[in-house]
Amino acid sequence: MNRPLNNKDRFMPKATEQSVLRASILVTLAVSAVAVVFGLLAGSFSIVFDGVYMLADAGLSALALISARLIALSTAPGGPTGKLRDRFTMGFWHLEPLVLGLNGLILTCVSIYALITAVGSILKGGRDLEFTYAIYYAIFGLAACIGMAIYATIQNRHIRSEFIALDAKAWIMSGGITAALLIAFTIGYAIEGTRLDWLTPYVDPAALALVCLVIIPMPAATIKQALSDMLLVTPADLKDHIDGVAREFTSRYGFTSHRSYVAKVGRGKQIELYFIVPADMPAKPLTEWDRIRDEISKAVGDDTPNRWLTIAFTTDPEWAN
Repeated sequence: MNRPLNNKDRFMPKATEQSVLRASILVTLAVSAVAVVFGLLAGSFSIVFDGVYMLADAGLSALALISARLIALSTAPGGPTGKLRDRFTMGFWHLEPLVLGLNGLILTCVSIYALITAVGSILKGGRDLEFTYAIYYAIFGLAACIGMAIYATIQNRHIRSEFIALDAKAWIMSGGITAALLIAFTIGYAIEGTRLDWLTPYVDPAALALVCLVIIPMPAATIKQALSDMLLVTPADLKDHIDGVAREFTSRYGFTSHRSYVAKVGRGKQIELYFIVPADMPAKPLTEWDRIRDEISKAVGDDTPNRWLTIAFTTDPEWAN
């Protein structure tokens, strides 16, 4: 019997990781195009920067979408076929930290360049701005950013995707940029023609510089985590859990010792467990060793397609080192 839809489901049905990323790309391209047009009409480099920033984010979201598809394909029943199966036998989890790290690094570099440009503009006396066009764009852009940030955040409550989490953060960052621009443009419009009119040429570059100072540090955590994944840095909590499980089974079955190797690569967890068995231990049929593996696997937990678990038994410690 199918579960009836509640009001929440009717308002926002559950989506997939790939459909959320596709929607994000389409909206980003639309807002980016509007930003460039209105930025040129208003003579605002900050609005053009907002559009270029979003365009770069759309390109990186497209990379994230491709990576998500490949990861889903590699973990689906049957897995990939043809050349993908032959050339990527270890899966595609490594693509996730690569894309996330590249995303954060490029957006940071774009922001640093924009900050340098804004400071240069201030030193040269600023630039004249058509505030009406600028305010129209800021209202439109802010509404789009808020809408997409809410949509991505709600959908990611059940999807739990690093890609969507970063995408939602990017929309929040873009919304923060646009909100700051809206405030600055409104102030500029209010003082235009007054005794403070001499400040209006500085509104656009000053707002851009302030926004850049705020958003430059924001991708730092994502870059750090991506670098950690790419370097296969062992998560301490996961290592402690695996060692605890291994010690329990070493004691239970009278093994000599164990070796564990653990890494987190994007959403994937790679775990290798080697148990050193006494050479004089009575022989067991292979089905018995498989039963022990099943027990260990259950104790390790998180038995999902994103877990790569290898369990081996040997009497020679050299095979485990």
